[in-house]
Amino acid sequence: MSVIVALAALALLMLAAYRGYSVILFAPIAALGAVLLTDPGAVAPAFSGVFMEKMVGFIKLYFPVFLLGAVFGKLIELSGFSRSIVSAAIRLFGTRQAMRVIVLVCALLTYGGVSLFVVVFAVYPFAAEMFRQSDIPKRLIPATIALGAFSFTMDALPGTPQIQNIIPSAFFGTNAWAAPWLGLIGALFVLAAGLLYLQRQLRKARAAGEGYGSDLRNEPETAADLVLPNPWLALSPLLLVGVANLFFTHLIPALYGKTYSLQLAGMAAPVQTDIGRITAIWAVEAALLLGILLVLVSSFGAVRDRLAEGSKTAVGGSLLAAMNTASEYGFGAVIAALPGFLVLADALKSIPDPLLNEAVTVTLLAGITGSASGGMSIALAAMSETFIAAAHAAQIPLEVLHRVAAMASGGMDTLPHNGAVITLLAVTGLTHREAYKDIFGITLIKTLAVFVVIATFYLTGLV
Repeated sequence: MSVIVALAALALLMLAAYRGYSVILFAPIAALGAVLLTDPGAVAPAFSGVFMEKMVGFIKLYFPVFLLGAVFGKLIELSGFSRSIVSAAIRLFGTRQAMRVIVLVCALLTYGGVSLFVVVFAVYPFAAEMFRQSDIPKRLIPATIALGAFSFTMDALPGTPQIQNIIPSAFFGTNAWAAPWLGLIGALFVLAAGLLYLQRQLRKARAAGEGYGSDLRNEPETAADLVLPNPWLALSPLLLVGVANLFFTHLIPALYGKTYSLQLAGMAAPVQTDIGRITAIWAVEAALLLGILLVLVSSFGAVRDRLAEGSKTAVGGSLLAAMNTASEYGFGAVIAALPGFLVLADALKSIPDPLLNEAVTVTLLAGITGSASGGMSIALAAMSETFIAAAHAAQIPLEVLHRVAAMASGGMDTLPHNGAVITLLAVTGLTHREAYKDIFGITLIKTLAVFVVIATFYLTGLV
């Protein structure tokens, strides 16, 4: 019964998200409904002590990233940088390559260490311009961005700095470059299958006479009479963000050490900051600030008249996106604390093969919690020692466990209630009903990829 309660809460939230209801409202309703059916007296404590605690903690850590990412993306729109790059890309590659270009831009940013959420804000203006000029249905933009940002560069490519590729190293004593050949094979499978899927969907849309669309929401706001800047100048803020992110990732620990104690004159006690936990966030924030400054300095005349209104729009968008994701984070924390979730996690231990056990466990828990990093952390915290013992018995390198865990976390995590999916749809001005089907197509490809990697290891012994 406890398992049914946990799954029913998940189903309610997925249905609400798909039907267009606010996740900010339905995440606590679904989570606390499950608590009510499990332990009625625990509803209020679970709301304040688990849901709100995790929700506020997420906002505390990540809201500046959402805010700066939204402002950066809005300035890219208003300055004409997005239209300039798109025009140059179309001249260079033609309109037939629009999807591949957007996937490539997303992949470069995420592999450079830029947060997935920031990529959504930064790339959407380019994608909207390119799809509009190529007359590709706008509803395919979310799936295209998801393929470039939420899949192979997030967890498959060796060396990717995304958190999904970093978490397993703490459990297995590996590093971000673990199992490079398997990672490359998995990444190529996702990229090739994803592009084939998107091209198939595009052919079907064009055969039905479907174009970019009309009466759309959240369209880029570049003035029609704006003189477009040089494409290399337009590209420079994106390049700066990627390079600066890498630079600050190394500089911040060197400046502050492992921990930093803040003691100001008016403080009763010092505040201790774990620099290791915050480095990635500070690095992205600093890089985005530099990117924003570069856009303002190089195109202030173009954005000046609409800067006030544009910044309000960006702030509103970032608040909605951050609150959606934070609510989802709180939901996952409550569900993970329920006995039904623990029963389900224990049942997964019965799968005999260590790699299959790890893959199924991680992707299912990521799907239930709606978080790749959250589901993987829960699975590895509970079962990593079991996985390691089984891997040693079967003579499987721990590097393979690392790669399988990372790729599995990016499998079923992108269900309708996932925070990144909700953010992506909110930023693009589309609904689940309009665009989620194709995101789910990419989700299925991502889920299949980890089993392709497992089969490759068993057949070839490649690591």
